[in-house]
Amino acid sequence: MHALTESEIRSSLVNATVRERKSLILPPDFEETNWERTDFVGWRDPKQPVVGYVVIPTDVEPVGIMLRLGGRQPRKRPLCSFCEDVLLPNDVAFFSAKLAGAAGRKGDTIGTLICSNFECSKNVRMKPPPTFGGHDPEAVRQQRIESLRTRLAGFAGRVLGTST
Repeated sequence: MHALTESEIRSSLVNATVRERKSLILPPDFEETNWERTDFVGWRDPKQPVVGYVVIPTDVEPVGIMLRLGGRQPRKRPLCSFCEDVLLPNDVAFFSAKLAGAAGRKGDTIGTLICSNFECSKNVRMKPPPTFGGHDPEAVRQQRIESLRTRLAGFAGRVLGTST
């Protein structure tokens, strides 16, 4: 992912009001982001922990999505729909997102399960265990990175209303 500025992140939000864009607080470690090892930017708002943000690179431009933590969380450990890591070192939570445009203004939303603190880029880069890695763990890692990027693009497309 190429480096983004605060201004680019704010303007990328497709399902937030002007007021919500202005009140967005970047993560405290934003300046230290390793852009080469990041497939998307995701964080929880430090002042409103029920609000999260993801910024997903696309072929055209970054798509920023404001998320809300669902009220009722899964009882059992679910699978993150982004990284699909079966050996998660972290929690997964249900988030919803207003759709972009007229659909979102009417109140239409979609929901998905995501790592609570958006660690997916880190998860897919971990060395896979031998049972998953076969003879070429690096190939498995690269495939997991590509799969993450594909799922991120699909999520961005669903919020934008350009894919199903």
